[in-house]
Amino acid sequence: MSPINKKKLNLIRIKLDRLDTELLKLLKKRSNLVNDVLKVKIHKKEIIDQKRINFILKKIKKKSIQLKIDPKITNRIWKNMIWSFIDYEKRNFRKK
Repeated sequence: MSPINKKKLNLIRIKLDRLDTELLKLLKKRSNLVNDVLKVKIHKKEIIDQKRINFILKKIKKKSIQLKIDPKITNRIWKNMIWSFIDYEKRNFRKK
């Protein structure tokens, strides 16, 4: 890699690192909301709501297409995020 391209790459990586920090802040906000949801749920079987999951994934696909983001990428990210939070809810259910 040329020195000029290496410098460009480093600048892009700095931007990516800053964006990662912002994404982490958003994930913290989402985590707080998931904690609020968890407080409302009475039964463990309420943790997985397939209708809600399908609704979210359809909405994300539509928005991804509108924003010209590859919907396969966003679908994979959201599925992983959803199931990660489901796992979190299961681990923290009734630990209130």
